[in-house]
Amino acid sequence: MMEMVEIGNSSEWVIKVQENVDKMDNSKEVEFWKKRSIYRIPDSVININNKKAYKPQLVSFGPYHHGEEHLKSMEGHKERVLLHFLKRSKKPLNLYVQSLSNLVKDLKESYDLLEDFHVWNDYAFLKLMILDGCFMLEVLRTATQTLDDYAHNDPIFSDHGKLNIIPYIRRDMLMLENQLPFSLLCNLIAIENDKDDDERKIINLVLKFNNLTTTGEMNEKSLHILDIFRKSLIWQDPKTQLSHGIDKDGGYQEEIIRSAMKLNEAGIQLKKSKSNSLKDITFKRGSLKLPTLVVDDTTESMFLNLIAFERFHVGAGNEVTSYLSFMDDLIDNANDVSLLQSKGIIQNAIGSDKAVANLFNSLSKDVTLDQNMNLDQVRYKVHRYCKKSWNEWRANLIQTYFRNPWAILTVIAAILLFSLSILQTIYTVYPYYHPRQNSSSPPPPPPPNS
Repeated sequence: MMEMVEIGNSSEWVIKVQENVDKMDNSKEVEFWKKRSIYRIPDSVININNKKAYKPQLVSFGPYHHGEEHLKSMEGHKERVLLHFLKRSKKPLNLYVQSLSNLVKDLKESYDLLEDFHVWNDYAFLKLMILDGCFMLEVLRTATQTLDDYAHNDPIFSDHGKLNIIPYIRRDMLMLENQLPFSLLCNLIAIENDKDDDERKIINLVLKFNNLTTTGEMNEKSLHILDIFRKSLIWQDPKTQLSHGIDKDGGYQEEIIRSAMKLNEAGIQLKKSKSNSLKDITFKRGSLKLPTLVVDDTTESMFLNLIAFERFHVGAGNEVTSYLSFMDDLIDNANDVSLLQSKGIIQNAIGSDKAVANLFNSLSKDVTLDQNMNLDQVRYKVHRYCKKSWNEWRANLIQTYFRNPWAILTVIAAILLFSLSILQTIYTVYPYYHPRQNSSSPPPPPPPNS
């Protein structure tokens, strides 16, 4: 006979679980996960890449890195900036507190795993949101406004600060764990201006601060600065977007295309796209067009955080991850970078072509890819083009004999010399087989009689 195992307080656990089962509501679950947009990146991801790429180095925004020792020096500046913000807005702090108090729950729910931070009661969290939100707005305004109420030698908002401090704040503002909900920024400005401000104005402020331009509307609701930054990188004019067909088998086979140097040897021309959208990658009539990308010291951190956002936010898409995987295929070594740079596709601000190659080879480490119809189509067309031997033979001919004007002149001279030799031979041999008949000349004399 089987003995029953006694578990202390098991009945309480069973009852509690059953109560939760009875309360389950799928619609509420959808809304719960829908509010999440700012994520803690697990160590399993951080340890694969450069750990510093995910951690702010100068300033914290939001709860995840607040209070860390190396970031404390900026907390005093936040208090000072709040005073400037309030004085310019001519609104009391209490008005901001009262107006935002109803949003605390929604703001908290923007953060994943915030329940791990037990210190964040509503008052402490609201204080953090106001301090960090006002500081972020003031930093963003440096792109379009001259903030005259700050001292000319202010460590952040002077010309000196804009050159030496703001760029590092900009880098920290593009880290997934260092985001503030976009709704917070919208509400702060709405209170400041006594009206519901157009979200588009704030989006334009973010774009100008990051030296980005997007002429079209972003239809989906913005979540935070990193989300706006990502959308600007992949935005395309709907009029220029390609329609994606399928092959006779109903889809594209997954192909890994050759490196840039090998594509060049196969006769494929590498050219700049008309736009800088990461989605503007096309292949037509032997030309592979790619957007121009500036690679500098912030590129690694920026792309790793964009990949992390696409990985953890359901529905974000995979356009940035797919682009980086495509570039990883194109770039094997420094020679590929050098070729892409000569075509204007990569602008290398790091200095070393090898360093750029290593960067792209590491960015796609341990990522999973969903189907991307545009890039799958490009891969398929490039692969099919390279399989035709005539294209490679023609490319070898051009690269061997037509790489410079002197080589072209040499080939032309050789062809002319060969043609003249043939003509001379024909001119010499032709009369022997076809003697000229002269009708006016007298007939030859008869042979003598023997």
